Amino acid sequence: MRDTLGLEGILGVLVVFLAVALLTVYDPVIGAGVMILLSGLALIAKGVADSTMRMFGMK
Repeated sequence: MRDTLGLEGILGVLVVFLAVALLTVYDPVIGAGVMILLSGLALIAKGVADSTMRMFGMK
């Protein structure tokens, strides 16, 4: 995983999860909504990245 994201990427993921966990402690419904939102954004980013890689013939 470190090869793909790098150290900054791993720290970024940890900060996001920490923020969602902290939010969930205070309000579980809002925390769940934010996690669903982040999951959707991650799927969009993966789709864009896959599409770009296909366009350049790398996949």
